[in-house]
Amino acid sequence: MSKTRVLVVDDSSAVRQQVSMALGQAGFDIVEAVDGVEGSEAVQTDRTISMIICDVNMPRMNGLEMVEKVKSEPGNADLPIIMLTTEGQPSMVKRAKAAGAKGWIIKPFKADVLVATVQKLTAK
Repeated sequence: MSKTRVLVVDDSSAVRQQVSMALGQAGFDIVEAVDGVEGSEAVQTDRTISMIICDVNMPRMNGLEMVEKVKSEPGNADLPIIMLTTEGQPSMVKRAKAAGAKGWIIKPFKADVLVATVQKLTAK
């Protein structure tokens, strides 16, 4: 059985590393991107991605813009996306949910909570 592929989009290499380590230990296959542009390109080219974990504040294209772009493309309606960010403003959460994000986790995150969330959203 192939591993479930998760795209981690964050401009912080430390955060990408923490998320990748937590999910990797839980048996997920991780793909990384440094911003929304790279993240949306990865989704277009890699159709095996089962879920996205995305920061909000990033250069070039922020996470909210990336969610809106990814969700507007055919075939991505059911792709689960959770935001992993230091932001907690209700307007941002509302915009992300309206764009199609399934969840919002505030940094610093608890690895077990993140893993449980990813397992729940990728369960077939």
